[in-house]
Amino acid sequence: MIRKQLNVLKPALTLVVSLSVSATALGQTSPELARLYDAFTVTHAAALNAIAEANNDPEFAQARAEMRQHLEQMQEQASSHQSHGQMMSHGMMPASDSSHAHKPDMDKLDLQTRVELTHVVRAEHSDTAAADAYSNIAWLPREAAMVLARGRQFEDKLWDIWANPDMGVNAKSQATQAVIEEYRTGETRHAISVRPKPASLYLDHDYAGSLKSAYPRVSGLLWSNQWLQLASLEAIIRGQVDPQFQGRVTDTLERYENKLGSGSGMSMFPAPVEMPTVPTIAPTLYTLAPEASIIVDNLNMLDAAITDIVAYPDLDAQTREQAILNKVAQFTDENIATDDMSYLLSALRGGIYNQGGPAIGELMGSERNRSRDAMGMQHHMSMSGPN
Repeated sequence: MIRKQLNVLKPALTLVVSLSVSATALGQTSPELARLYDAFTVTHAAALNAIAEANNDPEFAQARAEMRQHLEQMQEQASSHQSHGQMMSHGMMPASDSSHAHKPDMDKLDLQTRVELTHVVRAEHSDTAAADAYSNIAWLPREAAMVLARGRQFEDKLWDIWANPDMGVNAKSQATQAVIEEYRTGETRHAISVRPKPASLYLDHDYAGSLKSAYPRVSGLLWSNQWLQLASLEAIIRGQVDPQFQGRVTDTLERYENKLGSGSGMSMFPAPVEMPTVPTIAPTLYTLAPEASIIVDNLNMLDAAITDIVAYPDLDAQTREQAILNKVAQFTDENIATDDMSYLLSALRGGIYNQGGPAIGELMGSERNRSRDAMGMQHHMSMSGPN
């Protein structure tokens, strides 16, 4: 069992960042969304802590060793496929990954962690707890904590702008651009690049796919949280640009509750199996504010990469820290980038259904003829950009 309570509020240096946290408009228009957004940050930090703690728990030493062997085998298979010109969707993860099939201890750990994190999601968390969540992870490199915290504050400002009922769409677009400029010029060292990053940075590295393989339920929960952030924002914006879609935020909350499921980690509706992206789940935001969309997706890709690194079994602390710092450096480096069209194609490759389903409307099954895994390649497809 996991014998210790999840504790993300450990003493640590409080981050000093230039962007101020303001969720007034969101708190007024949708208090439950405001609560959940804080909870999602705390939950992500709690997941990192819980997984890192499990990696040091002797009770699961054998399970970790077996999982690491499994991941190494998957990496070898991926390398073999790549040598024949085939790119796997999650770097080392093939389509038929069944990592828990004969690993009951790992399955038990995943389930217990998922249940604990569900309690974190459902709890009340202050704005301060959310703002300090990453700095309170004692083992997380300070540079990484600064980048994640500053990114969260950018998202807070962005969500607050679009939730403001007293601003028109044009005014919100202008305010969004101002926030982007503040983000990119304030503390550049701790700002994610505003240029789109290649998906390979999170899909194709030494530890890619670790979370999904070792902790599939936890992965589903974290991506469900990400889905709601994007889906609820899409519902807010769509309701502003087209009156027939007003009042649909409640629908996204209901769908999220179905994905979250019961306290046992069971869910009536499938959680995302691909990382939700702005062009797929919040296309109206992408159309109105493509630069902001790129920043959000870059941040989420960095989140995914860091979580995969932490989830890799029995990675020593020094190697883990250096791997995290390397990823942070890649995502803050303006020279590492792809073009806008490749970003769009990459974001859409996983499909709407696999990324959690649409914010508005119905989709009962995958709209893709084949999954990204079955196609044996990373994200690439064609679609026009915003007008």
